Amino acid sequence: MTSSCTLVEALLQPLKTTRYSIPEWELCIRQARASQLLARLATTLEDEQLSQHAPPPVQAHLLAARQHQAHLSTAIRNEVTYIETAIRAAGAQVVLLKGAAYELAGLSPSRSRIYNDIDLLVAKDKLEDIEINLMLHGWSSTSQDAYDERYYRQWMHEIPPMRHIERHSLIDVHHNLVPETSAIRVDPAKLLKETRSCPNNPEIHVLAPNDMILHSAVHLFNDGEFDHALRDLFDIRDLVRETVRSSDDWKRLITRAEELGLQRPLYYAVRYLNLVLHEEVAEHLDSLRTHAPSATKLALLDRMFIRGLQPQHATCDDFATGIARFSLYIRGHALRMPLRLLLPHLAKKSRKRLLNNLIGTRDAG
Repeated sequence: MTSSCTLVEALLQPLKTTRYSIPEWELCIRQARASQLLARLATTLEDEQLSQHAPPPVQAHLLAARQHQAHLSTAIRNEVTYIETAIRAAGAQVVLLKGAAYELAGLSPSRSRIYNDIDLLVAKDKLEDIEINLMLHGWSSTSQDAYDERYYRQWMHEIPPMRHIERHSLIDVHHNLVPETSAIRVDPAKLLKETRSCPNNPEIHVLAPNDMILHSAVHLFNDGEFDHALRDLFDIRDLVRETVRSSDDWKRLITRAEELGLQRPLYYAVRYLNLVLHEEVAEHLDSLRTHAPSATKLALLDRMFIRGLQPQHATCDDFATGIARFSLYIRGHALRMPLRLLLPHLAKKSRKRLLNNLIGTRDAG
């Protein structure tokens, strides 16, 4: 890791923050904001009873981050109530994914999680009815053109994101964890069969604990979006610490990965928990060794992932970070669709981005 990533040091060795200068604190906070990890930093320092050692201006930032996170927590819970009403009208079950699932299930990542949207998993045969009922309750598609519609509905594992016309909440409705065109095949029926009710809200369901870890792993290491990758890796760390505590627990997690065909993403999750966050999980890599890529490929991926999993801030970059992130973006798309679809898709996206930039430049002028 690059030595300038003060945030990673603060989160892994919080006692060192007691010796931070004002410029070091300023850098740490900027890196945390860029990574959506300021609330986690605040929580970490509170847990270690170190918050009071921070300078007063820093304490103010940390307090504001905790208050913002608490506000989002309440907002997510309220929004899920509206979503449950809409989906119940379609005769379907609400199954939350990722951040909203952590919140409603009361899992440890929720203590410091910042939420951008709400992700749902539904049975594909219920998808049309669910979308109609969400529209009747105020959500509308954010899709802007015919190509986006086709991209989502023909190839992806979700419909276009939907935004509420009044509250502006954003939801992603998934019918699988991976795209229809992905090399990895996941049977969503196996996931839906093992869902669990949330405490104090039996109408809301989440994935089983091991399935949550596997979903987080495939989302992080196969999607190609690394804007908040470090946040997602910490989420996986929290889930593993909370639910995978014994050798038997690890065996069950690995067995479940094999059942769902997600052994490779789990291997990456365990490897980079060890390499980036220094979790003591290296012994479990041996059980996953047969699912690792070749030594040459792994050496290249290490160079890309270790850079991609740093805070997305200029002070954490080196000469190869931009190349690494771009390569991970291309890799993610290549894992999502075959080459015959990938090349036209990337060309279309590039033309669209160029056109938007030109329009923006013209408007600015």
